[in-house]
Amino acid sequence: MTYIFENYELHPDLHELRKNGCICPIEPQVFDLLLYLVENRDRTISKDELNERIWNGRIVSDDALSSCLKSARRAVGDNGKKQAFIRTFPRRGIRFVGMVKCDDQNVSPDISSPDKPAIAVLPFDDMSADGGQEYFADGIAEDVITALSRFRSFFVTARNSSFSYKGQTVDIARVARELGVRYVVEGSVRKAGDRVRISAQLIDATSGNHLWADQFDGDLEDVFDLQDRITEQIVVAVGPEISARERERARRRAPGNLDAWELVQHGLSYFQRFNMVDRVKAIDLFKDAIKLDPEFAAAHAHLADAYWIQLLYTDREDLPQTIASARAAAERAVSLDPHDPVAHLALGRMHVVTGEIDSAFDEIRNAIALNPNHAQGHHLLGWAYHFGAGQAEAAIPHYDVALRLSIRDPLRWTSLMMKGSALSFLRRHEEAISHCRQACQYPNGGFLPHMHLAAALGEAGNREKSAAVIGKIKELEPAFSIDFVRSRFVGRPHPAFLDNLLGSLRKAGAPE
Repeated sequence: MTYIFENYELHPDLHELRKNGCICPIEPQVFDLLLYLVENRDRTISKDELNERIWNGRIVSDDALSSCLKSARRAVGDNGKKQAFIRTFPRRGIRFVGMVKCDDQNVSPDISSPDKPAIAVLPFDDMSADGGQEYFADGIAEDVITALSRFRSFFVTARNSSFSYKGQTVDIARVARELGVRYVVEGSVRKAGDRVRISAQLIDATSGNHLWADQFDGDLEDVFDLQDRITEQIVVAVGPEISARERERARRRAPGNLDAWELVQHGLSYFQRFNMVDRVKAIDLFKDAIKLDPEFAAAHAHLADAYWIQLLYTDREDLPQTIASARAAAERAVSLDPHDPVAHLALGRMHVVTGEIDSAFDEIRNAIALNPNHAQGHHLLGWAYHFGAGQAEAAIPHYDVALRLSIRDPLRWTSLMMKGSALSFLRRHEEAISHCRQACQYPNGGFLPHMHLAAALGEAGNREKSAAVIGKIKELEPAFSIDFVRSRFVGRPHPAFLDNLLGSLRKAGAPE
């Protein structure tokens, strides 16, 4: 369905507002407000209803509502004085009063609308004075295309399609329409002597907003090594940024309008908060996605991961069933898509939990082979060595790779925390405490990073500071105790891991 009023087109499926066929910059929340008013143009919408539908029940100030309303009017060439499209009725609410035509036809048939977001990597411009770095610029773009293609969470336009714009001054909105993509990566290469500077940026083509931009400098002595390093840095920034953007898009849409892909994205926004309430919401959303698309491998994989986290909050008598559910979901994910690294990671994690450490290493290494830039793959390999095999020293290099790849990852705290735990096991106390403190700075970690910080402080003999951290843990998890930790580390952690953790917590003053 497309809504047309005067020379504007509102496309709910593409999340786009266009004027005379060109995409208009508009913030996601402003778009949602405009769309809701257009869809309900037969009545006046109250402020309370807007709070419920646009802000998900969160009460916002009058200033915030007025600012969003002002932006919506500006987007369609309206203002508070004219109120040609959006009219305010004092003490009653707001209504869209423009004449609207509904068109069920896709007005831009050249635009694809895949379930997953699509991205195009344009050829990088050679800005060097001598113009002699074209091969290097092309190589960077080609390598970024290849690396991003390993992510199963979005589509990447083929090299031949995106390189058809080589040498042209491109309009991002036109490229997006012609290639059917939502995101565009573009960049440039500039050489000075033996030094080279690469600039890259990620653009949301629906709004024209720059989501990320950075510069990378290096020597041309080993051009292939430099190319690999820059590609990695671009990919580990772009991948998480798109994922975060998609989760936000899904969160802003009304639940009844979400497809299976968007339900998974919505579920992931809850999944990344380590508490029972949000974990249950995530599980429900992943299940809803599976109901809509039973063969959606990612939904099964993320359901398995959510069940795994739920083990931290599951009563002992329910543990076998939760483990079985997680294992079944992970196995189903791998059977549906053997090339999805997330599926292999889910199954590898469950092999660690059930003590099948050799099978765990196989699955996790399969995942890393499928996507070498997947930070959680390297994290889980470290965790398998650490938690499953009791080899803290062998785990640290893998945590280091995960940290290098997760600069913008909201789960980065897990690698900081577990590296801190491994360092504490090796009696490298200052480093251990530093890593655990950094992990505690992430608001979505719950009590876990604080628990490992308390253990590191206890092992270092700092009872006063560890006692303060124990108090913080009790605020986050009132049931916390030595017995609580022992019962929650389900499956078969290596005795060296569990004995060291419990012993360090006792030194920290944790209650039995």
